[in-house]
Amino acid sequence: MADNKDGKFVNQIADIESDFPQWYTDVVLKTKLVDYGPVKGTMVIRPYGYAIWENIQRELDKRFKATGHENAYFPLLIPMSFLSKEKEHVEGFAPEVAVVTHAGGEELAEPLVVRPTSETIFGNMYSKWIQSYRDLPVLMNQWANVMRWEKTTRPFLRTSEFLWQEGHTAHATEEEALEETIKMLGVYKEFAENCLAIPVITGKKTEKEKFAGAVATFGMEAMMHDGKSLQAGTSHYLGQNFAKAFDIKFLDKDGVLKYVYTSSWGVSTRLIGALIMAHGDQRGLALPPVVAPIQVVIVPIAAKKAGVMEKCAELKEQLEAAGVRVKLDDTDNSPGWKFNEWEMKGVPLRLELGPRDIEAGKVLAFRRDTLEKCELTLDGAAEGVQTLLSEVQKNMLESARARRDKRIVYATDMAGILAGVEGGNFVKAGWCGCRECEDKIKAETAATARVYAEGETAETCAVCGKKAEHMVIFARAY
Repeated sequence: MADNKDGKFVNQIADIESDFPQWYTDVVLKTKLVDYGPVKGTMVIRPYGYAIWENIQRELDKRFKATGHENAYFPLLIPMSFLSKEKEHVEGFAPEVAVVTHAGGEELAEPLVVRPTSETIFGNMYSKWIQSYRDLPVLMNQWANVMRWEKTTRPFLRTSEFLWQEGHTAHATEEEALEETIKMLGVYKEFAENCLAIPVITGKKTEKEKFAGAVATFGMEAMMHDGKSLQAGTSHYLGQNFAKAFDIKFLDKDGVLKYVYTSSWGVSTRLIGALIMAHGDQRGLALPPVVAPIQVVIVPIAAKKAGVMEKCAELKEQLEAAGVRVKLDDTDNSPGWKFNEWEMKGVPLRLELGPRDIEAGKVLAFRRDTLEKCELTLDGAAEGVQTLLSEVQKNMLESARARRDKRIVYATDMAGILAGVEGGNFVKAGWCGCRECEDKIKAETAATARVYAEGETAETCAVCGKKAEHMVIFARAY
């Protein structure tokens, strides 16, 4: 990587404004987040990318456990017959499933599906485990991989195999199951904003956009750099659909045998794609400190001068003792090369330390979010770094929210919706609730209904002019 002699900070990646898709591809490959797998549509998540996923997993897992959920693991292979038990479910997933027909050199008596999601196998096991109201609620989560045979793929955003978590719960009443559905959507929102620094809009999805087999689906939508929406997480109220399909019954306190009510909810490695596209810039990645694999990188200046590397090592130890994820770049690359490299990899804070700094008892800090520099005292570096990291985290969320809010517009007709999405915006518009009008918006603007705009109303449908039933957020989406 060349130093910044021509004003171009990173000459290995495409221009973010003129070619955003290529910028994204360049960034995920050049920062060594991921590489393409040998099977079409698969990806190899490299250590730097997987470290982000580990941090996401750690933060979410403690939130799940705090809300009473337990982790379990269910089989990868699901009998084909399971998928056909819930009609909407099988129709929704049939085009995407990968099927195993042979094993051990023989044809299987029943084909097996590589899990696209696990409602069916959870349902099968819950029918065995749940007998009485005393067995409820069941609150389980699984960290696993799934396979959905996608025709068009892009690393993290849409791949044939990806990592995710899926919660599956069973309850005695409709009220409890619906409360669980909404609660976990709230957990996702809090995590997205406080850990990923991504502001999200949550709400109910239309019938067309709901999960196959659900009574209602609630989504979490995030705006990316190009104004498109990314569905960053979903929570589904399944009612008794899967309970009836898999005969999940319990004997209630009144002595009556009843079907349970279930929910499911999940996020995936797509969140890494969200991080890239929500915060990245012309220099590459910009990672929020909570999930950044490396929170601080130390770059020695005049490293060969006496005492520089020793002082850098001391600084590293001081930060590690304070719980900071820190790396000392002791390679023989030039400082300019290192600056560009670590900026491209999105490290939130860079510390520069040379002979003059040591003499003055100072260290120079560079913030990746604002590109600003400030001085910290060497003796109090740990405290200063922790304060800066907190400021970076807060600023990244506030900046992302400000960018998004500027790009939320209202429309009262089709021309307004088209102009809005063409301009890279989220568009709020009235909708009558008619499927034909929803389909027309997609056909003419390539925008889809993301979620209902909670707490907002509209007088007329932007398509047909009839009375509006909902205010809906429309956007082009990944």
